[in-house]
Amino acid sequence: MSRLTFAVLSGIRLLAGVSAQTWCNKNYMASQPVVPPGGNFPIPAVSEDPLLAFRCAAAIKPYLEEDIGTPAGVLIDSPVVYSEIVGAQLIDLPAGPLYSAGNLDVTVSLNGKTLVNALVPLNASAYELPFSLDGITPQMTPYNLSCEATYLASNSSSSQTYSASAALSVLPNPTNSSVTKMDLRTGALLVKPATGLGGEYEPIFPIGFYTTFDGYLSTNISAVDTLKQQGEYLLLAQIHIVPTFDNMTAFEMVLDRMQEVGMYLMYDMRYTYMNNTSVMEQVNSIKYRPNLLLWYTGDEPDGTSDPLNATSIAYDLIYNLDGYHPVSLVLNCQDYEWASYTAGTDIVMQDVYMIGNNVTWSNEWNTTCTPDYGDCGCDNCFSIPAGDSAAVSPNTTYYGSTVPVNSGIGSYFDISDRVSSFKNRLEVMGWERTKAVWTVSQAFGSAQYWTRTPTGEEWVVQSIMGINQGALGVVPWVDPNPEYIKMAASAFALALPSLTPYIFNAASVRSNYLVGGVDIATWAVGIETLVLATNTDYVTSNVTWEDIGLPGPGVEVVYTSGSVNTTNNSFTLGSVASAAFVIS
Repeated sequence: MSRLTFAVLSGIRLLAGVSAQTWCNKNYMASQPVVPPGGNFPIPAVSEDPLLAFRCAAAIKPYLEEDIGTPAGVLIDSPVVYSEIVGAQLIDLPAGPLYSAGNLDVTVSLNGKTLVNALVPLNASAYELPFSLDGITPQMTPYNLSCEATYLASNSSSSQTYSASAALSVLPNPTNSSVTKMDLRTGALLVKPATGLGGEYEPIFPIGFYTTFDGYLSTNISAVDTLKQQGEYLLLAQIHIVPTFDNMTAFEMVLDRMQEVGMYLMYDMRYTYMNNTSVMEQVNSIKYRPNLLLWYTGDEPDGTSDPLNATSIAYDLIYNLDGYHPVSLVLNCQDYEWASYTAGTDIVMQDVYMIGNNVTWSNEWNTTCTPDYGDCGCDNCFSIPAGDSAAVSPNTTYYGSTVPVNSGIGSYFDISDRVSSFKNRLEVMGWERTKAVWTVSQAFGSAQYWTRTPTGEEWVVQSIMGINQGALGVVPWVDPNPEYIKMAASAFALALPSLTPYIFNAASVRSNYLVGGVDIATWAVGIETLVLATNTDYVTSNVTWEDIGLPGPGVEVVYTSGSVNTTNNSFTLGSVASAAFVIS
């Protein structure tokens, strides 16, 4: 089993109130009228007949000149669907089960030259076809792969044809910079050690904090060493051209120290990403650092209703200037112009903050929050169900003896719903292979909309709710934060070596279960299964292995948060407790 690299994410961000005239294009002040915001993601029309959504993508982005001579791959997706998602076309299938309906004859070519031809099953996911990079000249602009599929049903004398295209990046070897690759089979990032002293590409699971620069890192460079010692292996650094940040000497010292101790950099341009001149200066200054992991552009651009093409303009410019590192951003709105903003990123994050917050009545603006109006700090979030006292934190003060309808008490399921909806939208757009989803967990409180800070156990619940739906990175907001949250994050990060061999295995099959208030995901690889479970309730909950279709014997406990017990027949999670098990 290969060694994995792990990252805990720290960054720089100023927590500020709403400054736009609208938020998620909604009015939110009592003096303003209710005006529907629009911008909803279109729901694909249902098809009565089967459709084939034929898609292809390079297995790795980017390949390098040094990769020529080693096997490359193209991934084929051939889902048969009954909704009119992007690129889906009618397919005439014979009667009977889909697995006996035959194969697609797929040809992948570049500039008219066939790279590979093979049979691909219908309903395949990330079906990899190997090909050679020999004869392909490295260049900074991507090539365009042509993918053609022919299907001949057993009940038909005429063939059906389908086509798709994909970008193939084969870049010159960098002379003095790092490279972050995306493994499109799993969505994982592949990196070499952040020290710049050499090593092999390994998968990395980013987990850690946005970390304040001014007044924290700027005056306390030893904080970098502390974060490293706590197991936080990735530092998310803020843009250095911020009106309140002008100590470039301290900034460079922090970045140098991060490299020395092996911490990666996620470089943030939130305040200037729409200024092309500034982006050029920053990218050209930072792109050579060996510990650069990825770029970060829009910080909740949907909330502030930035121009719809703003993230795409920045994305294209960054790739023209660099091309060796992916681009990320975070979206705050549940459903406002999602496709336009997500078009300009490789990694899209969500930031549902629902702890210590009234999600239906704004503490800041004294107004209600609905899909058409209001800002509660948690866009379009739902209250826990009426009467669900088990889901109520002991610190909650929003209700009396029973939980009423529309209580305003936030639900952890808003996190899983947000991540799963982002994943579903990627599939609708045909981006599920080329873009990944990360999650931003709440590590702050006692300010603005939020009356308290999450406990360490609650922080873990938030993070696992995202991971169980396919999030491949956790970026909590914000550090500094209470020591107990850092300890919870460090303990979870240190458990990642037991989890990522399953999460980052292209052959693994993820399944999801909900047993009472316990959210569970399993990743099956051969005879072994990873179980990641988190209790969203504030009472003890029990789950039998039969509930999730697994045998009890052969259980290895690889991570716990809170009170956890196991038997041959079941496992028990205490109040907002979490656990990971490997069953073989």
